[in-house]
Amino acid sequence: MKEHHYHQDTLMIHEGYVDKEHQGSLAVPLYQTSTYAFETASQGEKRFSGVEEGNVYSRLGNPTVRVLEERITALEKGGATLAFASGMAAVSAILVHLTKTGDHILCSRGIYGCTFGLLSLLEDKYSISHDLIRMGSEEEIESAVTSNTVCIYIETPINPTMELVDLQAVMNVAKRHGLKVVVDNTFSSPFLQNPIEFGADFVLHSATKYINGHGDVIAGLLTGKDGEEIQKIRGSVQKDFGGIISPFDAWLLLRGLKTLSIRMERHTANAEVLLRFLKKQDLVDTVYYPYDVDNPQYEIAKRQMRAGGGLISFTIKGGKKEAQQFLDALRLIKIAVSLGDAETLIQHPATMTHAVVPERQREQMGITDSLLRLSVGLEHVDDLMKDLEIAFTQVGKTIQHQS
Repeated sequence: MKEHHYHQDTLMIHEGYVDKEHQGSLAVPLYQTSTYAFETASQGEKRFSGVEEGNVYSRLGNPTVRVLEERITALEKGGATLAFASGMAAVSAILVHLTKTGDHILCSRGIYGCTFGLLSLLEDKYSISHDLIRMGSEEEIESAVTSNTVCIYIETPINPTMELVDLQAVMNVAKRHGLKVVVDNTFSSPFLQNPIEFGADFVLHSATKYINGHGDVIAGLLTGKDGEEIQKIRGSVQKDFGGIISPFDAWLLLRGLKTLSIRMERHTANAEVLLRFLKKQDLVDTVYYPYDVDNPQYEIAKRQMRAGGGLISFTIKGGKKEAQQFLDALRLIKIAVSLGDAETLIQHPATMTHAVVPERQREQMGITDSLLRLSVGLEHVDDLMKDLEIAFTQVGKTIQHQS
């Protein structure tokens, strides 16, 4: 599909697939195989020499997986992509690739709980240190760079506070110091944000979330600006650590990708309605959403995101008890740790996704006991509002009774 510059909506459906078998299949075939046979002289004109090109073993490459990787590469505007068995397999692969003992990683102050756990493991076992900083300005980022810093690792929007990191500011500092930049783009998906366009070296996703969109796959993706470097990772860290995706999961991701654009539009539309609803609730202290005009980072959001996406975080007046009472009062909205599914999900980060982070550091990240993260799904928004309204009313009555 190189002869024409297609829009993302079209690439999500077509990129990377050509019916080479000439069977007329519109769907990408599922090559559910571990091993590939070499052609012999009796099967064709070529003789086996041991140096033939092609598929060998699905840990090294698979035709179904290859279509997924090419499609994501086009969507993220990169050089090449690797698909992994989980988002954390992608995170660990890039950090292992970029670091060695004694190196330092500079991170945004808010990161996924398991990424925090991985960074702690790297420090404890391999003396690869890290710092978590707010990254509120170029000066702040610059002051945190050390002589052994090798990369900057960020989430934006940050999980779960929805805080933004100014991509251009990060790239400016990284360029001055020759640092690699890794961006976790899970919350936005390639449809809403493309960090490589701002200069990022690597973009990763927990494909479990929006890219799949149906809550039935665990997978990860890593796209690099430099395709040759991605192929080095394929032949080293991915091959030897072995965190590869299965062909069937890749096939499911390809199916989910076909509706990514319309799903993200609906996620965003529903979230914008719920944003206005939540801001009117007496029991809500603060609402966090990138495209909220009252958000002090709204201008950053407009510069680097095409829309606000489907995630909203908000704080309940009170604390952990009131937050948990609110969760217990919900009926339609499900309590679950994931996001990006068709179903609306809500969770309490301090005791769920970020429970591994020590309390002091959680609070520094802005993850308080009253914070809730809402992944807005595809249901009718009136039903979602009604469910939230009932929960607010029930918690309000409980507070009045206790007082």
